[in-house]
Amino acid sequence: MQSTTLILLLGLIATAAFFVGRGRSLALVGGPGHGPALHSLPGYHGYFVVIWCVLPALMLLFGWILIEPRVVAALVVGRLPEALQSLPEGALNLLLNNIRNLASGDATSVVVDENLQSAATRFAHLTERSRQLLAALVLGTAVLGGSLAWRRIRPDFRARNRVEAVVRWLLIAASSIAILTTIGIVLSVLFEAIRFFQKVPATDFLFGTTWSPQTAIRVDQVGSSGSFGAVPLFAGTMLITGIAMFVAVPVGLMTAIYLAEYSSSRVRGIAKPLLEILAGIPTVVYGFFAALTVAPWVRRAGESIGFEVASESALAAGLVMGIMIIPLVSSLADDAINAVPSSMRDAALGLGSTRSETMTKVILPAALPGIVGGILLAVSRAIGETMIVVMAAGLAANLTANPFAAVTTVTVQIVTLLVGDQEFDSAKTLAAFALGLMLFVVTLCLNVIGLSVVRKYREAYD
Repeated sequence: MQSTTLILLLGLIATAAFFVGRGRSLALVGGPGHGPALHSLPGYHGYFVVIWCVLPALMLLFGWILIEPRVVAALVVGRLPEALQSLPEGALNLLLNNIRNLASGDATSVVVDENLQSAATRFAHLTERSRQLLAALVLGTAVLGGSLAWRRIRPDFRARNRVEAVVRWLLIAASSIAILTTIGIVLSVLFEAIRFFQKVPATDFLFGTTWSPQTAIRVDQVGSSGSFGAVPLFAGTMLITGIAMFVAVPVGLMTAIYLAEYSSSRVRGIAKPLLEILAGIPTVVYGFFAALTVAPWVRRAGESIGFEVASESALAAGLVMGIMIIPLVSSLADDAINAVPSSMRDAALGLGSTRSETMTKVILPAALPGIVGGILLAVSRAIGETMIVVMAAGLAANLTANPFAAVTTVTVQIVTLLVGDQEFDSAKTLAAFALGLMLFVVTLCLNVIGLSVVRKYREAYD
C-alpha cells in the first residue's frame, strides 16, 4: 500500500474517531441537551480520540519510512555473493542503486546478470512485504489508540486540558523545526565557505577585482588558474538593486499614499487587486519581459541619443526588477499609513491643515518606521533576485558603474557555479557557498537595520 493511500485511510479513521468520541461523551450524560454536565465540550472529547488515533500511527509511519530502506538494503546485500559484499562503499551504493532501478523497471548502468536479477527480485519482494506490514501496523495502531482514548471518556474527564497540551507541544515542535532548519542552513553554508577560504584567501575574495572562477582540472591545462575577486559581483548587485529601488520606492510610496488617503473606495477596490496580480507574476515572466521588450528598448533609446548600450544591461534588469518590487513597497507602505490612528488625521485637519500638509507633516512621520522597514525588505528582495538578472543583465562580471553595461550579481553566479556536474571539493564550486554566506550576512544586516529603525522611531498610540 502506498504511503499516500495509507495517510488517506488514516484521515478517514480520524474523522470517524472524532464523531465516535463526541457521541460517547454526549451519550454518557444523556444526550445533547445535557452537554453542560461535561467538564469539556463534546468536541474536545472527539479531538482527544483523534489525537490518540493519529499521532502514534503517524510516528510509526514516518519512523518506518526512515528505517525501511536501510533494513531492506542490508537484507539484500546479505544475500549477495561475497565478492559483491566486499566492494568499496561507493561501488556498493552504485550496485544497490542498479538493483533498485531493476526492481522498479528502470534502466540500469550495468549488464544484468543472474545475481543482479535475483537481488532485484528479492528487493521488490521485501519492499512489498514491508509495505503490507506497515499498513497493518499503522492501521492497527490507529484503531487501538482510538479505542483506548474512547474508553477513557467520562463526564468529568478533562479532555480540553489534554487536547490543549498536545496542541501546545505541537506548536513548540513546529517552532523548533523552523529554528533548527534555519540553523542547519546557516551551518551548512558556513562549513562549505570555510573550506573555500582554506583554498582562497579571504582578502582575495573580498577585495579582488577580477572574477574568473574557472580552475584547471588537470595539471597540463593552462589559462584557468582561477581568480575569485568578488568585488565585481558586489558592485553589479548594488548597481541593479539601486536602479530597482530608484524605480520602486517613489512609485510604490506614492501609490500607497494615493490609495490610502486620496482615492475613493471604488478606485481602491480596483487598484489593490491589480497590484496583487502584479505581485503574483512569476519572476521568470518578468525576465522574459526584460529580455524581449525592455532591453531592446533601452538599447535603441540609448543609441538614439549617442550612448553605447549593451544588448544586456544593468538598466534593463533594474527597471524590470523595480516594477516587480512596486507591489511589495506599496503594500507595506499602505499598511503602515493605515495603521496611523484616524484621530491624528482629524486633529490636523481640524487645526486647519490641508490634506497634503496632514500627509507630509503628520501621517508620513508617524508611519515612517513601517515604511522604512518595508523599503529594507524590498532591498533584500532585490538583492536575492536571480531570473531577471540572468535574462536581462547577462553573466559578465564587469566592475563598472555604467548602467548601460552588462553586469552580473551574486545570485546569478551562485546558480552558474552549481549548474552541471561539479566536484564539490574544488574552489570553483565552493565559491558558491562563500557567495551565499556573504548574501546571507548582507540580508541579515539589512533586517537588523530595519528592526532597529522600527524600534527607534516607533510610537505607541492609544
